[in-house]
Amino acid sequence: AMAAEALSRVPDVQIDGDGVFKYVLVRVRGAGAPAKDVVRGHGWAEYHADLFERTAEELALHGLNCECLGGGRLSHRPEERKIHVYGYSVGFGRADHAVTTEKLKAEYPDYEITWADEGY
Repeated sequence: AMAAEALSRVPDVQIDGDGVFKYVLVRVRGAGAPAKDVVRGHGWAEYHADLFERTAEELALHGLNCECLGGGRLSHRPEERKIHVYGYSVGFGRADHAVTTEKLKAEYPDYEITWADEGY
């Protein structure tokens, strides 16, 4: 039960409010709890691995573990209410942008959110 509770407190989406930046799609698990996928995207990250390592460290504090399902880039334009998901991670491969897009739509219901497999 504790793992499920810890999992429920993990935000589905944490991304920067503006700009173009790398993102990772991460599957989070607690002991005996179902897994859930979360999106993390930040401009401070030079590499996709930076995002994943920071996320893994934060989740480990709550007894959760995770695996990186892939990465890409996000273009977040809040003034236009648009997010575009594209690209891939050299280290982790391409995330399933369709999954990422669904997560973003839930978090930003009034945005136009698009994705494409091409582009880096």
